[in-house]
Amino acid sequence: MRALRLEMLADSPLAFLETVAEAAARPHPEYAARVAECASGPRRAQFVAEVDGRFVGHAGGTVALDDPSLTVIFAVYLTPSWRGSGLLADLVEAVAAWSRECGRLDLLLEVVVGNDRAVRAYERLGFTDTGVRVPHPTVPVMTELQMRRPA
Repeated sequence: MRALRLEMLADSPLAFLETVAEAAARPHPEYAARVAECASGPRRAQFVAEVDGRFVGHAGGTVALDDPSLTVIFAVYLTPSWRGSGLLADLVEAVAAWSRECGRLDLLLEVVVGNDRAVRAYERLGFTDTGVRVPHPTVPVMTELQMRRPA
């Protein structure tokens, strides 16, 4: 998980809330604790795609702070060579199934405005642009668009 996280941050630094340096400084036991915390339960979960013993994709889900009936998808990533392979759909469906099991019937995610490839990929998975725009959480001059679909 640590190797995948470092890859995610190096490949797509604007998509996540920490830097490669911050993640690299985190000790291995902290990664293990985070994985264990997200392994079960109704509040937060992480899903990975594994190919030939290597993690090549990730998607997380968490209950929305302001709407307990909504799951927010976060930290979506695929190793570049696996983009377009169908693994994104598998990861999103894993989050959706978990969300339904928890009684949350809607999914929400945010994409940096201008990341048209990601927007198109999510549209193919049934997400629609809500029209809501929010400031990027770490780069205030950037904006994210919200997309939503049923779980």
